[in-house]
Amino acid sequence: MIASVADDVARTLARVDVAAARETYWRQGEFLVLERLFPESLAARWLDEVARVRPAIHRNYIPKHKKGGSVSHHTLRAEAPSILALYHAPAFTAFIRAITGRDAKPCPVRDPHACALYFYTEPGDHIGFHYDTSYYKGVRYTVLLGLIERSSSRLVCQLHRREPSRTPVDLSLATEPGTLVLFNGDTLWHAITPLGDHEERVSLTLEYVTDARMNPLKRFVSDMKDAIAYFGFRQVFARARGDAISRSATGKGGPF
Repeated sequence: MIASVADDVARTLARVDVAAARETYWRQGEFLVLERLFPESLAARWLDEVARVRPAIHRNYIPKHKKGGSVSHHTLRAEAPSILALYHAPAFTAFIRAITGRDAKPCPVRDPHACALYFYTEPGDHIGFHYDTSYYKGVRYTVLLGLIERSSSRLVCQLHRREPSRTPVDLSLATEPGTLVLFNGDTLWHAITPLGDHEERVSLTLEYVTDARMNPLKRFVSDMKDAIAYFGFRQVFARARGDAISRSATGKGGPF
């Protein structure tokens, strides 16, 4: 299965005009959207794993900032081989490097954000404007992949916000299944607008970094942020080396 996913990813990316995509990425201030890049046949494998890990969703609410559910890298490592196959697919990593021009690699296995699912399933689920701040020494790139989009919720963002010489550009995007969004986490000001009644939105994020070193203080700050705002203390701190196996998804353990 893993080899099959990697091969399908490679075939899909072989059809992309990389030079044109790279030019768009840089012209837009390190931001690129490729609508419905991945075919339904490939996305269906990832959706099967989305259903499998639903019992492991950790929900949180931070007033005036975010409300929603998350499933961490640690759970996906145990329960979602096709999603992990995408994250580590050689052709996909090569694609990220070709677009960004940097030697980006998957994040360390202990990082719960490295490969994670984000569930917007209740009215009002959202996340406020923010940067994907990196605590690594290197640059961190975010790949957002739409998986379920049955909502009026939108990815809203402002390009060039940190470029004084350029005029900011506001965008509002529906992340339809198979749609890929790639950006430098430290440069894109973005948010997810609130979910309406009887709606659902699920996206996958993949993080790549040019230098995975992180000093101990920043590691602690990063872990605390992840524990409080995303995945819960059990997922972040129980297995600091990234070898945690979620038992919630299999019904063998309690909530996070």
